[in-house]
Amino acid sequence: MKTDDIQIFLGLDVGKTDHWGCAVTAGGTKIWNKTLPNDEAKLTKVYQDLSAQGAVLVVVDQPATIGALAVAVAQHLGITVAYLPGLTMRRIADMYPGTAKTDEKDAFIIADAARTMPHTLRSLQVSDEEEAALGMLTGFDLDLSRQITQTSNRIRGLFTQIHPCLERVVGPWLEHDAVLEVLAAWPTPAALKHAGKARIDAKLTKHGARRHTAWAGAILDAVDEQTVVVVGTEAAGLVVPHLARQLIALHAQRADVATHLEAMVEAHPLCPVLTSMPGVAVRTTAVFIAETSGKTFDSAAALASYAGLAPVTRQSGTSIKSERVSHSGNKRLKRALFLSAFASIRFDPASRAYYDQKRAQGKRHNQALIALAHRRLTVLFAMIRDGSLYDAPAVEAA
Repeated sequence: MKTDDIQIFLGLDVGKTDHWGCAVTAGGTKIWNKTLPNDEAKLTKVYQDLSAQGAVLVVVDQPATIGALAVAVAQHLGITVAYLPGLTMRRIADMYPGTAKTDEKDAFIIADAARTMPHTLRSLQVSDEEEAALGMLTGFDLDLSRQITQTSNRIRGLFTQIHPCLERVVGPWLEHDAVLEVLAAWPTPAALKHAGKARIDAKLTKHGARRHTAWAGAILDAVDEQTVVVVGTEAAGLVVPHLARQLIALHAQRADVATHLEAMVEAHPLCPVLTSMPGVAVRTTAVFIAETSGKTFDSAAALASYAGLAPVTRQSGTSIKSERVSHSGNKRLKRALFLSAFASIRFDPASRAYYDQKRAQGKRHNQALIALAHRRLTVLFAMIRDGSLYDAPAVEAA
């Protein structure tokens, strides 16, 4: 960022109820240093008082969640806002004397780093309302996805304990609400056997299972493979219906969120560009827009570093020389790009060829996928910069 015209640097170490603010001049003089309530009126007063003394740059270590109001108030007043990533701030903090970590010290480090090392800052622009909504919805969608995985694993764990054969059959089908309705109605092997094939088939048919006859037969065949009743089966019969109903509700909530996400993504101008790349669908597009909203990247390398896909080089003379996967960056964006790359190798010849090339070089599966995600992100950056759609490269026949 260009900070030549800034007279006052206000560093905010943000918190849930109170931030700690430290303002220093361009010459390094500390002119304000105290707690600042996370309240619009108090934030406005401090910003206006400092602005009366010169051009102000507000720098935060968390631009979203607990720091969102501080950023929004500053942008509303026309004050420039910047973001100092937490990992960068901690590395800079090592250059200051003392090992204590306090809010007051962190706020001063943020302000002083903005004054002396403006290249470490990232600019923040006013986020579009729809992009902010995408951020909230994608976050909620991720929470639902985790809850679905947790609940599914809990159901599978119970059946693994009381009837492993039945778990092997119904476990992979827990994403289907029809199977969950069957388990909610007849949660134990004895109850399923007593219900019979006709009633199970009718329940599956009622809730839209297309392979209802085959599934009903497979469930009862699995039940017949075990005659011993394991201790805890009766208790599992009380728990499974609650878990099955909970999982059905989570599926419905995630479908509702997906409907809203699809409508919002389709209305965004970047949607045709992003979704033209194989493996980039609605959820990946929504996460990409939400996580890069309000941020500017000068190059594809900067975007890859932000996403945590840029490799980290370690070298020391001739004894140490290696590259490893970065553990920093935006975790949600990195996860979305990783899963997108994994999906693309199934039906995109160019992605598959690049993945196979990395595997032939001796890279493990995850390493090859991260390399592919990095390559695809570089292409996405060029597509967004030029406003062009994805053009699949020619792939030579093996």
